[in-house]
Amino acid sequence: MFKQLDSTRIISRLAARSKKEVLAELAAAVAAQLPGVSAEELTALLLEREGLGSTGVGDGIALPHGKIRGLPELVLWFGRSPEGIAFDTHDSKPAHLFFLLLAPEESSTAYLKALARLSRTLKTPQVRARLLGAADTDELAAIFREVL
Repeated sequence: MFKQLDSTRIISRLAARSKKEVLAELAAAVAAQLPGVSAEELTALLLEREGLGSTGVGDGIALPHGKIRGLPELVLWFGRSPEGIAFDTHDSKPAHLFFLLLAPEESSTAYLKALARLSRTLKTPQVRARLLGAADTDELAAIFREVL
């Protein structure tokens, strides 16, 4: 469905302290690995998407997402903020776990299936607790190999 979350796509401790900073930090991580992706343009795209309605789903989770022209496949990045960040979540609580899903511009079905799969997986309180409590990037990657 999408490339496995390995340690190169995981930020175990985000430096960000605001919604905009989270999106910019994740966008910079994407741009550093995907040639032709601009961090600034991706941040703008994500902020535009947030303007349609927050991707902060509650239970400490945010699922920012968007479609990019020329992207060959679905990709997923993860960032974690143990302290939590205000993200206009549906339950008004801070978000701690951020999953950035990007899809090719023409993608529809796979994109929606990936969002649904993430949502189902993250509904489990034990999975969320394990992700919050993981010691480092390697432990996070091991959890993702198991649950995704």
